[in-house]
Amino acid sequence: MRRIGVVLPLALALLVACTAVTTPATPTTSPTATVPKPLPTPSGDEAVFAQQRERMVIDTIERRGITDEDVLRAMRTVPRHLFVPESQRQHAYGDYPLPIGYGQTISQPYIVALMTELLELKEGDKVLEIGTGSGYQAAILAEIPGIKVYTIEIIPDLAESARERLESQGYTNVHCKQDDGYYGWSEHAPFDAIIVTAAPDHVPPFLMDQMANGGRMVIPIGPPGGYQTLWKFVKSPDGELQAFNKGGVAFVPFTGPGAESHRGEGGHEWPFP
Repeated sequence: MRRIGVVLPLALALLVACTAVTTPATPTTSPTATVPKPLPTPSGDEAVFAQQRERMVIDTIERRGITDEDVLRAMRTVPRHLFVPESQRQHAYGDYPLPIGYGQTISQPYIVALMTELLELKEGDKVLEIGTGSGYQAAILAEIPGIKVYTIEIIPDLAESARERLESQGYTNVHCKQDDGYYGWSEHAPFDAIIVTAAPDHVPPFLMDQMANGGRMVIPIGPPGGYQTLWKFVKSPDGELQAFNKGGVAFVPFTGPGAESHRGEGGHEWPFP
């Protein structure tokens, strides 16, 4: 059993992350809804979306304490409206999650920026993302200079559409795979950073093993259907993990045979010791 040191900052604010939501005057996408495709958008609309994207960064990201210049530039660059269903595009730059079909969501912009900043990425880092979804988080990661991204999605239709969308937008440094993310991607391990965008009730031990020395993992942990805690883990040279509590969040559950068959068997179960 690994030893883990825990640092608990006084974080009381609840951070709203990807969970089931209701958006203003817009019907919720059903689990069998059509997966968003990279459709062209008229140039006039692009100008409007660019203005909305800039306002999103200023009002909901910079003002809430995100300072990493690479993260801010990535949030200003990636066209979030192309990563949501067409019916949701008018809400693309609101600071809340949106449904993308199959019971999954795209996280609110602030949470995407926060989790990316917590990874402390630097040029040459190799990043593993668990839960590709629509591909938005992977695109943000890929905008960080010198980063190579590996991303896994368990739902076949989402995995394929995300791969097509990322390729169509020129993200050649993103490698996509359809699989159970619980087991990570051992062929490309170790990873300098791991980001998990769905909540298991423990840290999958396979992901801990695939962290490089000095590596960082950002992951929500908690019971299915409830609020979770966002944790940042840092792996020391001797293999010890130091844990940092980053506050309350609400993510969709981590699904798949791996999480189900190993429930409660990971290095950290809920509640956290």
